[in-house]
Amino acid sequence: MNIYKIAGIIGIIIAVVAAFVRIPYAVTLMTIAGIIVGISIAADHYVRVIVSAVALAALAGSFGELPSIGTYITSILGNVAHVIGGAAILIILRNVWTRLTT
Repeated sequence: MNIYKIAGIIGIIIAVVAAFVRIPYAVTLMTIAGIIVGISIAADHYVRVIVSAVALAALAGSFGELPSIGTYITSILGNVAHVIGGAAILIILRNVWTRLTT
C-alpha cells in the first residue's frame, strides 16, 4: 500500500466520520487528501475523476428526503465530493500548467 492509497482511505474515513461528529478543518483535510490522491492518478483517468467530482457534488443532496438517514447519506456523499474534488482540482491545475509551459 502506498501513500496515495493511504491518503485516499484517510480522506474517506474523515468523510464518513464528519457526517456524524464535528471535526475541525474536516473540509480542508479531505481536500488535501484528495490532492495527494490526485498526484497518483494516471492521465487516462483524468476525465473520469473530473466528471465524478462534478456529478457527486451535484447529486449529493438527492438523498436528503429519506427518513432518518437522508441527512447522513447526504453529508457523507458531500464530504466524499470534497475528497474527489481535491483530486479534480489538482488534475485541472496540472493540465493548465502543462498547457502554459509546453
